[in-house]
Amino acid sequence: MDYKDFIAKKTHYTDEHGFDPVWMPEALFPFQQACVEWACRKGRAALFEDCGLGKTFQQLTWAENVARVTGGRVLILTPLAVAFQTVKEGEKIGVEVNHRRDGIHLGDRIVVTNYERLHHFDADDFAGVVCDESSILKNFDGEIRKAVTDFMRKRPYRLLCTATAAPNDYIELGTSSEALGYLGFSDMLGRFFKKDQKTCVRRQEHMSGVYRFRGHAERDFWRWVCSWARAMRRPSDLGFDDGSFSLPPLVVNDHVVKVEKPRDGYLFDIPAVGLAEQRSDLRRSMSERCEMAARLISSHDKPAVAWCNLNEESHTITRLIDGAVEVEGSDSEEKKEEAFAAFANGDIRVLVTKSTIAGFGLNWQHCSHMTFFPSHSYEQYYQSMRRCWRFGQRDTVRVDIVTTDGQNNVLKNLERKSEQASKMFDQLVLMMWQEMNIENRKEATKKVEVASWL
Repeated sequence: MDYKDFIAKKTHYTDEHGFDPVWMPEALFPFQQACVEWACRKGRAALFEDCGLGKTFQQLTWAENVARVTGGRVLILTPLAVAFQTVKEGEKIGVEVNHRRDGIHLGDRIVVTNYERLHHFDADDFAGVVCDESSILKNFDGEIRKAVTDFMRKRPYRLLCTATAAPNDYIELGTSSEALGYLGFSDMLGRFFKKDQKTCVRRQEHMSGVYRFRGHAERDFWRWVCSWARAMRRPSDLGFDDGSFSLPPLVVNDHVVKVEKPRDGYLFDIPAVGLAEQRSDLRRSMSERCEMAARLISSHDKPAVAWCNLNEESHTITRLIDGAVEVEGSDSEEKKEEAFAAFANGDIRVLVTKSTIAGFGLNWQHCSHMTFFPSHSYEQYYQSMRRCWRFGQRDTVRVDIVTTDGQNNVLKNLERKSEQASKMFDQLVLMMWQEMNIENRKEATKKVEVASWL
């Protein structure tokens, strides 16, 4: 590789202006239309919207507009086993989507595939690319993340969509910006953050050290994010009427099981300290926790999901519940899709799986009961819960968290992360409102100036 090729690989497409949309399906709500219009005009954008707000409809509408304006193709990347759902959603609004696993076919305009199969596609064949549930990228190894970033780098139109927006993770904001062609991750750190080895309130401990905002950079940071992203938990965050987009009640129950045999050297269970002790506690309490989860699900005949962390957990629960179907990582993509579709259609009552397999992108509003074995990952908990607790759900959603005394520190960590995510999302929405008002005032001023000049 010579120097020119090296520089070309590092550069981004510079057009940031996008275009005015040329097509909008009537099925979209006003707030969805507004998001699509903004994303089309921006050209390279991120939509951080909560579960059930219709991100799939929006990304399909965006993709259709890119295809019509450019005459080229658009690639939609989704988590594993979500592609079939995207095809069905496209049918609802009149957008033809082709699910491909091994490359494009003649005549394809909008193509959907899984992140893991990106290597079968050539970036030069596409004018635009959509990353559905883009937050999942950080769960992949470095090779897949790099491949996605490199694939997007030269595409003039790019869209990132996710429900768990980066507000509780500065790393994700940096990688999202880099994928869209704005500030790189390292540049973001250098501009807005300062490395500090001291403990402070605003800290982020996953970036090779402890970082905090520089001086008064926090406001500038969120204003910068709002320049390329839109975030909302409900339509009213963008000034629209919430209407039918109101969530049903969520009931979270903690079930603490007692382990027959405490840890060696102890008379009773105490909170486990460190990952080694926590893993030991999970192994030791396997039977009791699985039996509790099975009893809770077997107490009714409605649809339910049992979220597990370990293979042995999912194997055990599947044996304990009549008719339960297990989906595990070693299953083929086709088998996973069949099981998820059968569960969504009501052909399977109880689904047993992991958050890493089915926690992203799937719509299961027909189900209102879940059992959950917690881990330190707030994102996995939140995403898994929102498969069912989402706009469009009509019933009260019940989440039964099954744990032990030894996992007390894990629950406290999840609560802390939940509070942090809520606070930072509030900040992002507030800054977004302020920036939108500034933009509206500028636009109004321009119109007045033009009118008076004429």
